[in-house]
Amino acid sequence: MEHSSVQDQCNGTFSLADEDHTLANALRFSLNQDPRVILCGYSIPHPSEARVNIRVQTTGDPAVEVLKDACHDLMLMCEHTRSTFDQALAKFKSEKGMKAMKLGKK
Repeated sequence: MEHSSVQDQCNGTFSLADEDHTLANALRFSLNQDPRVILCGYSIPHPSEARVNIRVQTTGDPAVEVLKDACHDLMLMCEHTRSTFDQALAKFKSEKGMKAMKLGKK
């Protein structure tokens, strides 16, 4: 990750290598949910280049810290989604097994 603004810690453009719209759009969403963020957006310099530029402007907190918090929040959302999915899948398999056992006994 490269950070372009050294003078003003409230504004920053971060360049993430080997990333695309998948992470950038999720980060943009997470950042825009944060009340400390005034402006957030991203761009991809060229379709053939695997690089994303994320622009963050905050109300006063360092932009790099706000970006780290957004990454952490996104990670927690993904973990929750995975956990919820795994539980639902286990429940489905369990119920399907019970139905198969009931059908076999009839």
